[in-house]
Amino acid sequence: MKNLDQYIEKVLYSEEEIKQAAKRLGAILTKDYEGKNPLVIAVLKGAVPWFADLTREIDTHLEMDFMVVSSYHGGTSSSGEVKILKDLDTNVEGRDILFVEDIIDTGRTLRYLVDLFKYRQANSVKIVTLLDKPEGREVEIEADYVGFNVPNEFVVGYGLDYDENFRNLGYVGVLKEEVYKK
Repeated sequence: MKNLDQYIEKVLYSEEEIKQAAKRLGAILTKDYEGKNPLVIAVLKGAVPWFADLTREIDTHLEMDFMVVSSYHGGTSSSGEVKILKDLDTNVEGRDILFVEDIIDTGRTLRYLVDLFKYRQANSVKIVTLLDKPEGREVEIEADYVGFNVPNEFVVGYGLDYDENFRNLGYVGVLKEEVYKK
C-alpha cells in the first residue's frame, strides 16, 4: 500500500494488533452469547473488515445482518442527522442484538440505533467497536466491548474512510491534516 501510506501521519494499530483484539473480544463474546443465537449487525461500510475478523472469532451460533446508516454524508464531521439507507432483513423483536462498529466518535449513529432497536422490542442491544473515541462524544453512549481507545484525531484504514478512500488500508492510521484540510 505504498501509494496510500504517504498520506498517513502515523500508524496507530497494525493488522496484527487488530486481529489480536478480534481474538480477545471474540473469546469474551463467545462466552457472553453462548446459547443465545444473537443477531450480529454490521453497520456498513466501515465495519466490514472488523466484522469479518471478529465474527470468525465468535465460537457460538449467531446470525448476521447488515445496515447502511450515515451521519457524515461525505465530510469529516457528523452532520448530526442520522439516515438509515438500508435497514435489516430480519425481525429483531425478542432478539439479542450485537452491533459491530468500526468507530464510535460522536455517538449519534449508535445512540439512534440503540433507541430504535429498543423501540423495535429487541431483548438486548449491545455494541462492540474496533475503536472508541470518547473525546468526540456529543451524546451519551458507551460501547459494551472495545478493541482500542483512540485519540481525537482523524483516523482511517481497516474500513474507516475519508471521502470513501483509505478503507482498504490493512491498519488504522492518522490521516495527514493536509489531506482533509485542502
